[in-house]
Amino acid sequence: MSVSYSDCFSDLLCGEDSGTIFSGDDLPECSSENESQQPPDDLEELITGLIEHEKEYVPGMDYLDRFQSQSLDASARAESIAWILKVQRYYGFQPLTTYLSVNYFDRVLYSRRLPQTTGWPLQLLSVACLSLAAKMEESLAPSLLDLQVEGAKYIFEPRTISRMEFLVLNTLDWRLRSITPFSFISFFAYKVDPTGTYTGSLVSRASEIILSHVQEASFLEYSPSCIAAATILSAAGDLPIFSFLNPQYAESWCDGLHREKIISCHQLVQQIMINNRSRKTPKSLPQLRIMSRMSVSYSESSSSSSSSTSSSSCSSCKRRRLDNYLWTDDDKGNSE
Repeated sequence: MSVSYSDCFSDLLCGEDSGTIFSGDDLPECSSENESQQPPDDLEELITGLIEHEKEYVPGMDYLDRFQSQSLDASARAESIAWILKVQRYYGFQPLTTYLSVNYFDRVLYSRRLPQTTGWPLQLLSVACLSLAAKMEESLAPSLLDLQVEGAKYIFEPRTISRMEFLVLNTLDWRLRSITPFSFISFFAYKVDPTGTYTGSLVSRASEIILSHVQEASFLEYSPSCIAAATILSAAGDLPIFSFLNPQYAESWCDGLHREKIISCHQLVQQIMINNRSRKTPKSLPQLRIMSRMSVSYSESSSSSSSSTSSSSCSSCKRRRLDNYLWTDDDKGNSE
């Protein structure tokens, strides 16, 4: 069933020319694609420029405090992002597409007050942000109706989503080319492995870590460059050849990085990875066998007992029916 909430937002339209989506500020970018060639000589200067501007593309410093004070619902945010991740896997979107949609989502949620902090407004915002990110990064973006898959609780009309897209664009001042951790990970991968032998693996693994942690509200405390450095360090830790790497040296990769923040973020990444592994650890096989045998024995015993009880009950019923029948016949005989 299609749901329209177009009347709930009176200021969704804005007067900017849509061409400004792509013109914007010509910020330098560092591609997250796997490349074997050496980075240009001036790349470090460009990365430093990104670090200087990255605060303009994230929510305010008190955004995390709003979740901690429960003025915003962290579980509702996590649920919205979980849906975005499902759609990303369904369509095979790039990691950057997913992260951009979450970035838009957080920036809008920080800057504007929605009619509700849970329910359909967040679902509508999620669809609009993912749609805009897909249009920015994917060569073929699904239609607005086709985008609403993977357990979407509400199905919105395309015109309603389009109006929400304009609200997002207006809130973000039409600045969709955000600075994200993916702006830095290729450069940091080369800092870890200047030969370029393992940079592809480092970038790929760091991308996986970023997406697997994007739901965690705790990461809102850290800047994109800090998250990129921490995830590259975690990715390097998975390769024995980089086991010597000390997180505190990441500060030397580029001007503007802060050692304490990188170490703190890296520790958070490691802790979440450990927690995730512990949740997936299966029970020991001997215990499972014992439980299985006990369950089978109990099941057989229960079945036998149930069968016996049922048989006894049926026999009693038969006796009662038979006794009643005989009693009726006897009664008829006596009456005759």
